Amino acid sequence: MDKIQETLTRGVANIIPGKEELEKILRSGKKLNVYLGIDPTATKIHLGHAIPLRKLQAFAELGHNVIFLIGDFTALIGDTSDKDSERPSLTSEQIEQNFKDYKKQAEKILDFSKVQIKHNSQWLKNLSFTETIRLTHHFSLGDFISRELIKKRLTEGKKVGLHEVLYPVMQGYDSYIMDTDLQLGGTDQTFNMQAGRTLQKNLRNKESFVLSNIFLTGTDGLKMSKTGGNAIWLEDEPTDMYGKVMSIKDNLIIEYYILATKTELSEVEKIKSRLSGGENPMTVKKLLAFEITSELHGENNAQQAQEYFEKTVQKQEIPEDLPVLNINAGDKLSVVDVLVNAKMVDSRSEAKRLIEQNGLEIDENIVKDIYFKPQKGEHNLRIGKRRFIKLFVN
Repeated sequence: MDKIQETLTRGVANIIPGKEELEKILRSGKKLNVYLGIDPTATKIHLGHAIPLRKLQAFAELGHNVIFLIGDFTALIGDTSDKDSERPSLTSEQIEQNFKDYKKQAEKILDFSKVQIKHNSQWLKNLSFTETIRLTHHFSLGDFISRELIKKRLTEGKKVGLHEVLYPVMQGYDSYIMDTDLQLGGTDQTFNMQAGRTLQKNLRNKESFVLSNIFLTGTDGLKMSKTGGNAIWLEDEPTDMYGKVMSIKDNLIIEYYILATKTELSEVEKIKSRLSGGENPMTVKKLLAFEITSELHGENNAQQAQEYFEKTVQKQEIPEDLPVLNINAGDKLSVVDVLVNAKMVDSRSEAKRLIEQNGLEIDENIVKDIYFKPQKGEHNLRIGKRRFIKLFVN
């Protein structure tokens, strides 16, 4: 399989209007305008978010004109393609800071020296009301409200903001202004990306393409998400990243190799044969965990993470040099407060969910009460199977 074929199949859910048509153009040697857009409404990137970044990088390596579009204007509206409620609007300052944090993580996947960065405020803020009205003539309100989540919100009597109707129009205009040949995104973005195809066809009489990617399954077997507690984040510490990969179900090993690594597909086929031939999935999964951690943190950190996993999970040893947290007994902090203060979890809700799932031990005793307050003295906390902290209550 050559690079073009791999780019059009690896992690790809759908190509509109069709794979054969796009492949023919790519093999003709024509350089395409390819873009991926993000609204910097959040700063953390997980392995699932990285799939379209990998695809954008693949087109950059094929020599195409690749654009990473920052939706600093559309973020003021908020896209609800995958949400069951309105998104809050952000200030320009929040958007700018979010992108700085986002870019720092995205650089683990994307070589920005091969990518143009653009902001859609450059053209959207200059659109007159008359021009906006003219753009809306190309779209149907019926198409918008027939979308599954929009229909669900309307049926439940929830508000659907009028500004939300304009979001696909604005995204379509992005595609038109950049004279896009190919748009990249998740399947949840298909409706919005189709708006770009509509404007390219109607205003420029040009056929353009949409390539949507497959979603990565999370550590719990459900779609990886920001709020589901099942994500592997690009900024996870190496030991956490390695351990999270080791926690995935065995039937996800090949999916993770294909979607979350740069491993050659010919090698993935060999790994698939090894598994079907009866090799212990644990052995293969350790190779996968090492590969993902190595790609994002380097081989030395991956090696240390593997050794940590083998000691703490496989041999059930408590590490010698644990991170230390000191608290005052007079503060009467609950274990939820302790976990949040130690930055062992991202939120109080995650801490509560961890305890409800029997994922917290203090001195080898499972904690079941979210209001439990550690007593004075020295304690060993085990968070999940592989994270530890030394707690001193003074």
